[in-house]
Amino acid sequence: MTWNDLEVGCDESGSDGENLTGGNTDVFAHASVHLPVGTAAGYLREVRDRIRSPAEEYKANHLLREKHRPVLEWLLAPGGPLHGTAHVHLTEKAFLVVDRAADLLLGDGGEALPLFREGRRTLGDEQWREFLEAANRLLRVRNDGEPSEPVEVFFRTVDALRRAHAGTEVAAVLERLAAARSRADAYRARIDAGPTLVPVLNPLLPAIVATAAYWSAGGRPVRLVHDRQNMLTPERIAWIEETARRSGIRLAGVRLVVAREDPRVQLADFLAGIARKIASDELNGRADPALTTLLRPYVDAASVWGDDVARALLGKAGPGCSEPSADINSAV
Repeated sequence: MTWNDLEVGCDESGSDGENLTGGNTDVFAHASVHLPVGTAAGYLREVRDRIRSPAEEYKANHLLREKHRPVLEWLLAPGGPLHGTAHVHLTEKAFLVVDRAADLLLGDGGEALPLFREGRRTLGDEQWREFLEAANRLLRVRNDGEPSEPVEVFFRTVDALRRAHAGTEVAAVLERLAAARSRADAYRARIDAGPTLVPVLNPLLPAIVATAAYWSAGGRPVRLVHDRQNMLTPERIAWIEETARRSGIRLAGVRLVVAREDPRVQLADFLAGIARKIASDELNGRADPALTTLLRPYVDAASVWGDDVARALLGKAGPGCSEPSADINSAV
């Protein structure tokens, strides 16, 4: 690391791999913290002193317990440990599925937002879920059945839905999707031909690129210190670095560590888990306005989000996906 590199600790919450419609969470959060190691360690000690749990390793769920609400508010508040030194990139998983499907099949991610916003209203919860699950299965790398089955299921689902809702705005988009079978066949053929470096549905890699873009926006090179995980192979780290370079992002490198050995990464783990829970509550009508207000300054405007209400409450500026995440489709 050179003397003027910015070093940032990173971690995530809500990872279900490519299973975005049937996993345990509906939001993925990638958080980052820029603090001196000693300062971060001091804040961790203060969290432990305030909570006084016997647990060896603290996680976000300790802070999210109602009895520890004052500690959570202290951590996020203006003038608190993380204010001005931390950032979080959010991904609404269901929207990511729609965005990737629109980009792959229509060559136009701009179709995703109107489809996402009108889809549930027009189709109803059950049929909208069927569409999302079929799209998720089409796009994910893993396939436990016949090679052609994801394509067959998706287009059978699209055909049934467009017939059932003929004449609607959603049906018009479904018509265009139904005409794109050749693109779906070509996509699955590429997957069947060999290993895929960057799965289009995994939100982690584009979130890391977006994190680097945020911290290097002032022109200073950034080096990310990230919690170790299986997804971050040397080949994928090289992809992240190359994608950042092509996008003009000054990413000096990505270094993997064991989270409990770096207090900055532990604080990022806290923020990622907290942000995921607050954002999920917004999506599901369980909003806590006070916590949303505290979270808002940390949220990346380039987060991948489609829900109208939560977008406004979380302070999103622009629709849909960030530019770095769009590059992921061309890598497959």
